[in-house]
Amino acid sequence: MLWTLEPAEKDAYLAKESTKMFTKDNWVLVEIACTRSSLEFFRAKQAYQVGYKTSIEEDVAYHTSGGVRKLLVPLVSTFRYDGDEVNMMIAKSEAKILHEKMEAKDYNDGDLIRILTTRSKAQISATLNHFKNKFGTSITKYLKEDSDNEYVQLLKAVIKCLTYPEKYFEKVLRQAINKMGIN
Repeated sequence: MLWTLEPAEKDAYLAKESTKMFTKDNWVLVEIACTRSSLEFFRAKQAYQVGYKTSIEEDVAYHTSGGVRKLLVPLVSTFRYDGDEVNMMIAKSEAKILHEKMEAKDYNDGDLIRILTTRSKAQISATLNHFKNKFGTSITKYLKEDSDNEYVQLLKAVIKCLTYPEKYFEKVLRQAINKMGIN
């Protein structure tokens, strides 16, 4: 059936299925929200509303709780700027904020979530590159020590999907082939 749907309808269907059973092995919604252009994701959200008579935001809020909800609702609510322009002053400032949050292990902080859910992908990449250059390690390395935490795994997935989607999907595919990932 998925092969017969338009891309936006397919994304809407997959997002609906993902919201019903959102687990660490089923982050399709994150993958769609982070890897599609703003317009493609907007079209998927429109198809979702037409097909299911509700919004993705409503379903995410209903089916999740705690930190997961706090991260996912703004992630699926935003309409990101898709351009390549970057403000290096913002990148430097926000890299410092992210570093403070990583050091404090304050992964649910509003500023951290705001940066990841509202900034353009180019701006996030510039911020994370500055983070790595200034502090000597990538943000995902900070998260590695708490990788048993499902929320931290989700946060890493969001960061990887936004910055290096091909590497993220390569790992997901490798794990699926090795029977460790998606069923």
